[in-house]
Amino acid sequence: MNYNLSNGWHLTSSPIITANWKNKSSDTWTVPFGGGVGRVFRLGSLPPINSSLVAFYNVENPSNIGPDWTLRFTIQFLFPRQR
Repeated sequence: MNYNLSNGWHLTSSPIITANWKNKSSDTWTVPFGGGVGRVFRLGSLPPINSSLVAFYNVENPSNIGPDWTLRFTIQFLFPRQR
C-alpha cells in the first residue's frame, strides 16, 4: 500500500503475514502492523531508484519464537518501459 506525497516521497506499508502450519494453533500466525516512508529519486544517469524504510510490530507471533519488531530497508532500481 502506498500513499504518494510531493517531490517523490511516499508513505508505505507492505507487511508479510506468515503461518507455520506445523505449530500448535495458538502459535501459527505472525501478523505485523506498521509502515514507513520512502522516496523515488535519481542518482546521475542511473535509472530511477525507489528506497524505503519501514518498521513493523508483530501484533501476533508464536510465543517465545521470533522478534517483536521488524525493520526493513529496501532499494529498488526502476526500469520504466519507453513507449
